Amino acid sequence: MQEIIPIASDHAGYELKLKVIDHLRQRGIDVRDFGTDSTDSCDYPDFAHPVGSAVNRGDYPRGIVICGSGNGVQMTVNKYPGVRCALCWTPEIAHLARQHNDANIVSIPARFVSADTALAILDQFLDTPFEGGRHTRRVEKISQLLN
Repeated sequence: MQEIIPIASDHAGYELKLKVIDHLRQRGIDVRDFGTDSTDSCDYPDFAHPVGSAVNRGDYPRGIVICGSGNGVQMTVNKYPGVRCALCWTPEIAHLARQHNDANIVSIPARFVSADTALAILDQFLDTPFEGGRHTRRVEKISQLLN
């Protein structure tokens, strides 16, 4: 069965999103594109929420969100209790986010990384397994809220 990854961006991330989609397809991964579909100004939560919701429901094991800084889309998807979205500026951060934190969505800051760096971030996110072990206990605590 071919893997499908949901992706979304705002206007600032649109052009990078197209490059990411092409890269994913070259890797044999299908894409569910939740928009946006242009560089026209838009509200990032309108596109990030569907990715967060779909990953939270278990429709997809992982996803990708992109905006100018990566912050807005990351904050949006991290509202869902089953989402662990990491804002990644380097491939090394993406590697550790997967290996130690079992990140299931990657947020890429389109205005601050080159397309080559973004694709290297994506490859680390896709190729790095969760290490488990001592990290499992820590990841389980992420969704535990203190009152």
